[in-house]
Amino acid sequence: MSKTDLYELAIPSTSVFSKACGGNTHPDGESCVTLVKICEGAWALGDSKRPDASPLRFTTAELSAAGIDPARFGLST
Repeated sequence: MSKTDLYELAIPSTSVFSKACGGNTHPDGESCVTLVKICEGAWALGDSKRPDASPLRFTTAELSAAGIDPARFGLST
């Protein structure tokens, strides 16, 4: 699946983003991201402080390479 293909995938309207926080805090609150599985092998990663911003899209391999484990969000690959 190419990066272009990921952005052509719709995030299902029934999707619920799971949130994980990194523990580092800023004056405007703790740093957190949200994650949802779009389909097999495809994920959307958002910023909890900017829920209106379009989430970035990643493959499972890309998440793994970045050290992001969906299990930390209570999600399975």
